[in-house]
This record gives sequence, structure tokens and C-alpha cells, in this order.
Amino acid sequence: MRVCVIGTGYVGLVTGVCLSHIGHEVICIDNNEEKVKLMKSGQSPIYEPGLSELMQSSMQSGRLSFSTDLAEGVAHGEILFIAVGTPALPNGESDTRYVEAVARGIGANLNGGYKVIVNKSTVPIGSGDWVRMIVLDGIAERQKVLVGAGGAPVDAPPSIEADFDVVSNPEFLREGSAVYDTFNPDRIVLGSNNPKAIQMMNELYTPLVERTFAEDTSLPPVPVVVTDLSSAEMVKYASNSFLAAKISFINEVANICDRVGADVTQVAQGIGLDSRIGSKFLQAGIGWGGSCFPKDVSALIHTADDYGYEAQLLKAAVSVNQRQRLITLEKLQQVLKILKGKTVGLLGLTFKPDTDDMRDAPALDLIEQLNRLGAKVKAYDPIVSQSGMRHGLSGVIVETDPERLADGCDALVLVTDWKKFQKLDYDKMAKLMHSPILIDGRNFLDQAQLEEAGFRYMGIGR
Repeated sequence: MRVCVIGTGYVGLVTGVCLSHIGHEVICIDNNEEKVKLMKSGQSPIYEPGLSELMQSSMQSGRLSFSTDLAEGVAHGEILFIAVGTPALPNGESDTRYVEAVARGIGANLNGGYKVIVNKSTVPIGSGDWVRMIVLDGIAERQKVLVGAGGAPVDAPPSIEADFDVVSNPEFLREGSAVYDTFNPDRIVLGSNNPKAIQMMNELYTPLVERTFAEDTSLPPVPVVVTDLSSAEMVKYASNSFLAAKISFINEVANICDRVGADVTQVAQGIGLDSRIGSKFLQAGIGWGGSCFPKDVSALIHTADDYGYEAQLLKAAVSVNQRQRLITLEKLQQVLKILKGKTVGLLGLTFKPDTDDMRDAPALDLIEQLNRLGAKVKAYDPIVSQSGMRHGLSGVIVETDPERLADGCDALVLVTDWKKFQKLDYDKMAKLMHSPILIDGRNFLDQAQLEEAGFRYMGIGR
């Protein structure tokens, strides 16, 4: 099938590359000329395991291309994905201006033939009908320009064909494993009231539903959940809000464990074996961040407020998370007492491993507070240290290797659970430190190994 993906962020680029890999003809559109130039050269603008290799392979096969020309993309695609960002506004509401601009642009460039317009961006509930209205506005505006140029009355009835449907198809990709998640989805959610649109989406996703490219091809077909537009949009918000609340729950339990002498890792194992609860997202630590959880939980709270309901549980999950981000700061104060004049090293900066994403990363809050208290802050991150990215990191010295990080530090804090951090030379690092103290903000490292290396180890809820 012919596909156009508008927006080449984490969701859009992964979607476009993976759809081309399974056999579709895909053009990815972005209005950033430098970014498109980079992608045309075969380089990915984001770090995502496996993405660059698939991208280059699909380009060589001729199934994947990039452009800044929206009209070209609209003309090419039978299915048009809107995959632009919807960042949170200060009040928690989603900023939908980019979605609006794309929808209007699609309307301005529709020119015959049935199209399925897919909301892949995470958009407020009710946005499906809103996008349809904006597309129709774009068509009407274009018609007025055409009629006016021809000398006819500017309010002449539109004659441009507007044969399209809007489908909500939320994404459930985890940064750091987005390619894997695309080929091995738990479910595919499609929101629409038009059987024709659903049929086309089913055809598009058939190789994924049949697990042709899955890690385990023997599994049953992927469940396809067909709903109305609003329900599909709610599925996305509800899923992320539940997972965020689950993390906040185990962090709340960890803080109680710290006070009563229990070990939250053992508690999590015990409750996670309950089939009604499950073991995933029960790893206590310094809280959630990134581009999805904070934005989606805030948006759902804002939507509830708009309709006269106070989402108290969700608000509590946010409150717990904000407090949890500074739990390592409290532990530093417990062990070092005064932080002014001390040097603290951070292992990891990104909000999670296997990504270069720093959006709403807990490390940023920790850096800000350590600076405020007069500490010198250093950091090492496998991606950030090598990439040269320093935006938002003015208050931290980014080192190029773990040994340089440890040199002269009064304490280390593990912020991001990169796998390579389990295999560092901690014996050497301990000897380089002023005082070998390590606070494991993810309960990720081997306590016995670190203590043998000479560290004083402190975890979360342990």
C-alpha cells in the first residue's frame, strides 16, 4: 500500500521505516529541511536500536523516501499518518497546533481519491471529529482561493472532492525498543465508524497481525481492537496513566519499606506473582519521565477537569512522582550531610536506557537541586556523552567515560539503568573517588558486588 507519514519524531520515523520494511511504499514528510537532508543521506536523527539499519535497507529497496513537500506526500498516500508532536502546555493541556497545521495542510492538498487520515499522534479525546473539521476547513479555504482566482464569487460552493475518513490508531511504542514493539505488538487499536477505513487499516497491518516479522512467529495473531474514535483515543491515555500510577504505587511502597526495614524488591516480586497484578512496572526508583507518561497523565487530568470530574488518583500519581524524583537527594543529604562543596556524579542522564531522549528526565530535576544546594555535578551517559548534546545541561560537567566521572566524586547516583552500568570497573572507580558512596536510583546494580569493591551502597526502599 502507499503510505505517507507526516512527522519524523520517535513515533513517525519508526512507523514509516517499519511499514516500509514490511513491504509498503512509504514517504515521510517533515518541514525541517536539515532533518530531511540528514535522513535522505541515510542517517537517523534519533537514536533507537535497530532503526538506522532498517531505514537504510528500506531506502536501498526504494520503498522509503523523505521529503519536505506535503503536497507530494498527500498525493502519494492512500493512508496518511499524522505523527507530529503534541507537547504539554503549562496547564497540562495538549498543544495540538502542529496537528491542526498538518490537518489543514492535508485538506489544502486533497485532490481526488479516497484517503484514510490516521491520527497517530496522541491527541485529546474527541480529536478525530476535530481533525475532520480542520481538513474540511483546509479544503474550503483552498476552494475559495481557486474560485477567487477565477473571478467567480468567493463564496461559491466547493467542488474539490473530499472523500476521506479519520481513524484513531494510537501507538504503544516504548522508546529504546520501538522497533521491537512495532513488530511484536500486544494489540492494535483502530477507532473509526467506517468499515471501509477499518478494512484498509487491517490490510495495512496484516503482516504485523499475522506476526510475519515477529520475534516468535508461532504466537497467535495480534488482537485488533476496533472501537469508535473517542474510545480509541481514551485507550492510549488510560494505558499510560495506569502504568504511571503503577510505578508511583510501587515507589510509595518503597518509601514505606525504607522506614520499616522491608526490601521493596522482595515485596515487588511477591505481589508481582499475583496474576491480577503482574510483575511489569513494579521496579521502584526515582520516578517516571520522558515524553509520554507526564504529558498523557496531565492531559487526562485536564480532560477530566474540563468535564467536571476531579481525577484524584491520577493527581496523586503525579504528586508521588514529583516527590520521588528527589528521593536520591534526600539520601545524599543523609550520608554526606551538607552538599555544598561536594562533588556528585550521575550515572545516566536520559529518562530511560537505549534512547537519547532527555525530555522530562528525572536527572534534570536532580541536577537543578544539586546546583541550588551548591554541589558540583558531573555525569556520564553512554549516548549523551558521545553525542555532544548539551541542551539543558549547563549545570553539569558531562564526562566521556565512567572513570573520569568517578574521579574526585564524593558520591555516585545511578539515574538511568543502562545495561553497561552493570559491568563497569567499580573496583577502579571506588579507588578514584573521594568517598566511595553509590546511591542506586533504580535498584539495578548488584549490592554485594559493589560492597566488595569498597562502595557504601544505598538503594530505594531497601
